[in-house]
Amino acid sequence: MGTDHIVKAFDQDLKHIDAVIAEMGGLVEAQFADAIETMIRRDAERAERIIANDERVDALEKDLDRGIIKMIALRQPMADDLRMLIVALKIGSSIERIGDYARNIARRTLTLAQAPSMPAAQTVARLGQLVQRMLKNVLDAYLTRDADKAEDVRRSDREVDAMYTSLVRELLTYMMEDPRNITPCTQLMFAAKNIERVGDHITTIAENVIYLVRGDLLENKRPDDGPGPLTVIPGGTPTPS
Repeated sequence: MGTDHIVKAFDQDLKHIDAVIAEMGGLVEAQFADAIETMIRRDAERAERIIANDERVDALEKDLDRGIIKMIALRQPMADDLRMLIVALKIGSSIERIGDYARNIARRTLTLAQAPSMPAAQTVARLGQLVQRMLKNVLDAYLTRDADKAEDVRRSDREVDAMYTSLVRELLTYMMEDPRNITPCTQLMFAAKNIERVGDHITTIAENVIYLVRGDLLENKRPDDGPGPLTVIPGGTPTPS
């Protein structure tokens, strides 16, 4: 009877972890979608709210970390149970980082709202919408333990990298055509990089879902990492290195 009680309590703890991750995921999904929409609308007031709301996600991640560490210390789980806790810890961290990138995009909006509007902003939005779909699908894959869906998400990262590379070239072209475009294009380039990094974290979540379900550790090497970090040449424009 005592063993049954312990098993039931552990199962309840695992369900609670899933619930916290689902809450974090829902908040970050909405936050990221708002950040993209706010950037397009150049809405500085809304961007300020997105920046402030990031604290809720940070608090949830801390609670999740404490809960998982306590479970490992007290329950001493093994095999599948331990794997689930480790994966949950990693996924919680990735979700929190996605929230940070959404906040960073909102910060870029504060500058973009005061700069001339650029046609390339629509391309950045399309990149954001692709990553939004990936985020929704990977969260669904985790909650339903769907490794096949996680595989599909992982493959989508190639499209993100290709679109990002094309976008960087487009923005550099605008910069070279008119020096007045440098400030807004630079902000859009940094926003696009944040979106691309969100795609990388989503891919990491997908790999963790596959590991959780199948026990397969995937190689960290990604098909295409896109352009390197920006190098700013004195007196010139930022270029991908």
